[in-house]
Amino acid sequence: QIAMTAMTGKGAEGDKDVFAKIIVSAVKQIQNNGNIDLSDIKIEKVQSDGIRDTELVSGIVFSKTRLSLDMPSKIDNAKIALVNFPIEIKNPEIDAKISITSPGQLNGFVEEEERVIKDMIKRIKLSGANVLFCQKGVDDFAQYLLAKEGIYVCRRVARNDLEKLSKATGAKIVSNLKELTGLELGSANKVEEKVCGEEKMTHVSGCKNPKAVTILIHGGSMHVIDEIERAFMDGIGDVSSALKSGLVVAGGGAVEMELSS
Repeated sequence: QIAMTAMTGKGAEGDKDVFAKIIVSAVKQIQNNGNIDLSDIKIEKVQSDGIRDTELVSGIVFSKTRLSLDMPSKIDNAKIALVNFPIEIKNPEIDAKISITSPGQLNGFVEEEERVIKDMIKRIKLSGANVLFCQKGVDDFAQYLLAKEGIYVCRRVARNDLEKLSKATGAKIVSNLKELTGLELGSANKVEEKVCGEEKMTHVSGCKNPKAVTILIHGGSMHVIDEIERAFMDGIGDVSSALKSGLVVAGGGAVEMELSS
């Protein structure tokens, strides 16, 4: 009822009963020992069908796609690795020149680079991960090897999306490849690339007890979507305030009428 009152008089009023359930579910899901951090509710906007397609995803949706068409577009029973280091050869921090005097030396140099990349992919595979979200870049050769292993990969994922993915899936963000083991992985029922309106997005859904969720707002035009978002923001803020304080102030002149009587 609090959520519905917050949306009354806005563009979302016609569907406020459906949206109110989404708001209450989202706020209660991210509640952690009485603490509510509204940044754990991610709002994604998709220009597509009607506003009634708006949904709550028990996980995270973000606008990144798999790196290669050779990678699977859908992974069931996902084991998710979150890394904030590049899957590529690091450039030295100081200027360096290498003198090569024979073709054999050049081949050896290239082979060594390939060996380092292969070792990185081997470690990722050994951890048991079948989904990899990387904050930095991923080398072309590494992409090929990861696709060969059937791993779903997104690169240059924003830091705040990585943090939300960590809260949703239970994965730890790893800064060193040597630290990546099965214990650091998160889980989700499904990770897939979906077409939402005119763009492709990655959906991480079916997380067991997510402490970060996504509300995916659909609408025929951006004007309508922005209006729906405004209604959701008001509803989320009011419901979280009521849950934190355990109190509600009645509106519509109810307090004044009670006092006068």
